[in-house]
Amino acid sequence: MIATTVRSATRVVSQYGRRSALSSSTSISGKSAVSSSCCSISAIRCSSSAALNNDAASPSPPQSTQTSSTPHNVYMWGTSKQGTIPLSLLQEGGASASSGGMFSTGNEKIVDHPMSLNLDQGALSSFLGDDDDNSNTDNDDATKLQQIFCGATGTAMVLNDGRCFVFGSNKNGELGIGGPKFTETPVHVPLPDPVAKVSLGPNFSAFLTTTGDLYTCGYGGSAVNGMGCLGHGNMESYQSPKLVNSLVEDGCYASDVHCGEYSTTVLTTEGEVLTCGTGSFGRLGNLETLDQLYLEPVEMIAGDDVVQIASGFAFSLALNKGGIVHAWGKNNEGQLGAGVFCERYQRTIGGLWNDETQKDRWI
Repeated sequence: MIATTVRSATRVVSQYGRRSALSSSTSISGKSAVSSSCCSISAIRCSSSAALNNDAASPSPPQSTQTSSTPHNVYMWGTSKQGTIPLSLLQEGGASASSGGMFSTGNEKIVDHPMSLNLDQGALSSFLGDDDDNSNTDNDDATKLQQIFCGATGTAMVLNDGRCFVFGSNKNGELGIGGPKFTETPVHVPLPDPVAKVSLGPNFSAFLTTTGDLYTCGYGGSAVNGMGCLGHGNMESYQSPKLVNSLVEDGCYASDVHCGEYSTTVLTTEGEVLTCGTGSFGRLGNLETLDQLYLEPVEMIAGDDVVQIASGFAFSLALNKGGIVHAWGKNNEGQLGAGVFCERYQRTIGGLWNDETQKDRWI
């Protein structure tokens, strides 16, 4: 694991993917932000009222799902396979879409630059199959898109009332909808509380509710790939979201979650980072390669007051309140920024230290 200080560090993003989505206000000015995750599409949201703050705040419980008063548009682009991009909602004009020829599967479509989604006049309700919705978008009770999450092989939409709809690949049960191997039609994921965050990994997924509870589903691991990524104390796979009881028993509330290839990283409301799953390449941040069946603290950054986390396939990043970024896990392509392609050696990220006295500090 390595650490570095960047004075202006306010956000960490760890990603891999082939598709993207963007949400923007209708009148954009000032700064905007881009985010893409472990997927073949990604998500961006910018607003005239949004700005990056250099003063990192302490983590807080997931916020209640509310509709923003600022009008916004959503844009998506990239490779759509098994319905990961809602092609029926794409607006005509402004971009092109092509299919076939490039891929052998024959069911992929490419959107080569951002195309807006039609979310007006009941189009979203029709796409979701939400027949009871009032199609008048001026009505505060109308169905409105609150958040969109792009995963490795699936997509999730969270509405203003906290309901979550998913579509895409479900070969390992990662969408939490039971039997079908994939769905191009959105399916509602029933959870007892409104959804605040969804992390769709390549093999399993996690759903974080506004109450701080964490639910996971999908591939549970194996003796070959490692086990424990769902955090339930076993390597069983689950076709529907299952509450991670160990967090409840420990009195922990999650504020963020990221799913890697075979591991999970969680940030609690107290600023503590927890990991579970496959331990190879040091991806759990504990200087060992043993698997963890339950979420356990990353002791080397305990008490560091972490404000944000991010994960790739087999590595993770953590940003603390002081602007220090910690990174651990697989480093075969330099993804840790350590200057060497090795997981075992701990080094600072050279050239980023602003304080000469901290050059020799590493974790």
